[in-house]
Amino acid sequence: MKLGVMSDSHDNVPQIERAVAFFNDAGVALVVHAGDFISPFAIAPLAELGCKVVGVFGNNDGERVILAQRFEVIGEVHPNLANVSVGGRSIAVMHYPELALPIAKSGVYDIVVYGHTHQIDIQKEKSLLLNPGETGGWTTGKSTVAVVDLGTLEATIHEL
Repeated sequence: MKLGVMSDSHDNVPQIERAVAFFNDAGVALVVHAGDFISPFAIAPLAELGCKVVGVFGNNDGERVILAQRFEVIGEVHPNLANVSVGGRSIAVMHYPELALPIAKSGVYDIVVYGHTHQIDIQKEKSLLLNPGETGGWTTGKSTVAVVDLGTLEATIHEL
């Protein structure tokens, strides 16, 4: 079973569409988004996923009430921290890195996902700590997502 991971899509609809196609082709069981969708229109492409989406708000997300309404048909979105289970694994999703490392070191979750920095980060603490980079690609020039094998907890980064 596979987990799709994305973050910081920043209204880049063509890249969000590419991520959706990639995740559908990969057959992921769930997609988590670590925040910074930005505008409500950026949620629409996620409706084409063949699975549920669980996300958290980032520092640039505006119109949160409307964003949350758009999420009602595709999954769920949380203000700061999402706790989710899939494939027998516990996953914490947040936007900010400040708490991600201590939470990963605690071993409370199997996987800890964060965003915000737009930088790819994969660390094995007691938990797998993962930042998939930025799906939007505006800052680094690279649009990336991650896939985690829930059986082995191996994460791979994929450029769109």
